[in-house]
Amino acid sequence: MSPPPSGDGTEPADELAAAFADGPAFVPYLVAGDPDYESSLQYVEALARGGADVIELGLPFSEPIAEGPTIQSAIVRSLEAGMSPERFFAFVEELDVDVPLVCMTYYNLLYQYGAEEGSRPFVERAAEAGIAGFVVPDLPAEEAGPLRAACDEFGLDLIFIVAPTTRGERLERTRERVSGYVYVQARLGTTGAREEVSDRTESSLERIDDWDVPKAVGFGIKTGDHAERIVRAGADGVIVGSALVDVVAEGVEEGRPAAETAAILEERATELKRGALRGASEPEAEQP
Repeated sequence: MSPPPSGDGTEPADELAAAFADGPAFVPYLVAGDPDYESSLQYVEALARGGADVIELGLPFSEPIAEGPTIQSAIVRSLEAGMSPERFFAFVEELDVDVPLVCMTYYNLLYQYGAEEGSRPFVERAAEAGIAGFVVPDLPAEEAGPLRAACDEFGLDLIFIVAPTTRGERLERTRERVSGYVYVQARLGTTGAREEVSDRTESSLERIDDWDVPKAVGFGIKTGDHAERIVRAGADGVIVGSALVDVVAEGVEEGRPAAETAAILEERATELKRGALRGASEPEAEQP
């Protein structure tokens, strides 16, 4: 990992902004420690080799309300293999990747960590480990003041999820407190790969068109063609989780060696990144 931010109270680290600077970003997600610590290290590093610009790492929590069955099963496997906040930080420190890492978890784990209540001890430890930012699905922007302050203190970004139904005061408060990028939820419901991308993506992006952070779309993206369509709709990046977690689950079910599953993940990552890049290129002119 690259050195963590200094924690000197300056603005959040610009690692995430830089990841979106040279074209559409590919942001994959895996649950750290799924199905076991050593295999998971290989899988995350494979995504980086395949073209990931940012990697979201799930720190498993026993009540993942935003997740569909695919990621819920991955969380169970990780917890059963012994993943915990301390092992998560060790995992991050051991990874051999050169892309920013975002911790995706639930607020209870942040709040209860350390000797004192509140999110500051967790954020401090995450910065020390090399985490660049957080996604906390169960923390609304209206209640995120303490976490926002801790992230500012230690130079981390705080990413919020904007759903198709996020409007009014909540949308405005999210705009005030988001940094790094905004996670645009392409459809209602829980996470999970779909055969078709949502037709609500473009309208969701239009609502936040004037925000000064990159817009990364997630929920349901499965293929390179999906990624291309999302970027053409106006996204600055694509977030892919369940389709990659499915690869891990299939490897477990089939008893594949970890190296074989890692190779498949690298191939899928390359496909998704290429799709995103196609979406940013000029479409070919139609022949008369």
